[in-house]
Amino acid sequence: MSLVASPLDLLAGPSAEAWLALLGVAYLLIKHAFADYVLQTRYQWMNKGTYGHPGGLVHVAAHVVLTTPVFAIVPGATLGLAALILGAEFLVHYHVDWAKERLVRERGWTAADKQFWHAIGFDQLAHGLTYVAIVWAIVAL
Repeated sequence: MSLVASPLDLLAGPSAEAWLALLGVAYLLIKHAFADYVLQTRYQWMNKGTYGHPGGLVHVAAHVVLTTPVFAIVPGATLGLAALILGAEFLVHYHVDWAKERLVRERGWTAADKQFWHAIGFDQLAHGLTYVAIVWAIVAL
C-alpha cells in the first residue's frame, strides 16, 4: 500500500490529522526542553542516578504532568489509553535518565569527555523517540 495515492497528493499537503500529530510532537519536544532545562533543579539532577530517590521521581512527575496537554492537541485517546501512555512515559523517562546518570557516574565522565556528550545525546534521542511513540499511540490506538 502506497502512502501517496498519486504524485498530485503531495501538492495537496498534509491532512489535518498529520498537522495535529506534528504539532503534538513539537509540543512534547518543547515541553521536554522546558522540563529538563528550565524547571529541573539541582536537587533533581543530582539525585536522578540514585534509584528511587525523590529527586528523580519529582523530575519525571513534572514531565508527565506537562505531557497531559498533548491529549488536547492530538485527539483520539480514551482516558484509559491516556493513563497507560502517561504511566509508560513515567517508567521509560525515569529509567532512561537513571541509566544515563549511572553510566556517566560509574565511568567518571564529565563535560570535558566526549563520552559524556554521547550519553547526553542518546538520552535526549531516547526521550524524543518516546514522544514520537506517544503521538503514534494516540493516533493509531
